[in-house]
Amino acid sequence: MKVTLLHFCFYEYTIQLANALAKYVDLTLVHPEQISSTCKKLLDSNIHTYSFQKPRIRDPRNLVSMSKMMKNLCKSQPDILHVQETNDPWYDATLLFNKMPPLVTTIHDVFRHPGDKDAVPASEYTRRIAFYKSQQLIVHANLLKDALVNEFKIPQSKVCVLPHGELGCMYQQLSTHENIPREPYTILFYGRIWAYKGLKYLVEAMPLIAEKFPEIKLIIAGRGEELNKYFSDGYDKKRYEILNHFIPEEEVAALFQRSTAVVLPYIEASQSGVASVAFSMGTPVIASGVGGLAEMIRHEEDGILVAPADASALANAIIRLLGDINLQNRLQTAGLQRCQEDLNWSNIAKQTVEIYDKAIYLKSKQA
Repeated sequence: MKVTLLHFCFYEYTIQLANALAKYVDLTLVHPEQISSTCKKLLDSNIHTYSFQKPRIRDPRNLVSMSKMMKNLCKSQPDILHVQETNDPWYDATLLFNKMPPLVTTIHDVFRHPGDKDAVPASEYTRRIAFYKSQQLIVHANLLKDALVNEFKIPQSKVCVLPHGELGCMYQQLSTHENIPREPYTILFYGRIWAYKGLKYLVEAMPLIAEKFPEIKLIIAGRGEELNKYFSDGYDKKRYEILNHFIPEEEVAALFQRSTAVVLPYIEASQSGVASVAFSMGTPVIASGVGGLAEMIRHEEDGILVAPADASALANAIIRLLGDINLQNRLQTAGLQRCQEDLNWSNIAKQTVEIYDKAIYLKSKQA
């Protein structure tokens, strides 16, 4: 089977999926030149790659860029085009006005996250084109499938739920650090910092945690909002380590390896790449029981779930974990085991190929 995998973003996810798929299909990976160098050094040598110039979203030269992309796609004549959600109106227009091969689209976020300033204007409307033009849609949580079925009237048979595979192995491969010791009172908040991530509740929880563990340290690592709104009176540099910028890939693994827990105090969530990194790093996860997190994390088995927007409940869960080495070891073991089971990329690739077969069949019926 000849498969073309197209992505404009979500490159960590796409690299892992591509490497796993390459064992089962003849794969071509298509992406913008801006992320080509990062992808190439991690890709299986059997994967064909094609990169194209992708101007900024407001640049009308996107018309030329999409035209070139489509010409290359027509030349390769794939049996399946699999697209990672683009949030790009230029691609959406291309999809609307061109004849496409059997199409599978992975939708990472059905709805725009509250306060997400990275979202492309108008994309929340144009991206719906992919909902209806695809023969099969892949999401990472049952609640996202329900949203597509109930809110957008997509037939249930058209939507498949696959887990978000682990990402830690990739970061470990890139890491420039070795033998990072676990810091027993260090916790990590990692990723984009927008309102829906609930950082304010973790900051509010910190004084409560410090009453029990004065040594507590919180690493805040990621770009997004200015953090002055959380620390209007400044912050104690012994208690907070703030890295308010893009974290280079080679530095990511060390942050997880240092930390005794990763905390996801989200007030809204579709799924979480951060949790999938934590599982494969052996770093226990404490998260709000919202959205896809409540499906991805199995409470008291491989993580701890708490009520959202509740600083006291969050503090109590963190205190409990920091004070119980047996609980830490149990969650660590369970998370690593998940990476050999449903979060394993080989298993996910096999299921993805089955979805391709279904998409090809449905496209043939439409002809």
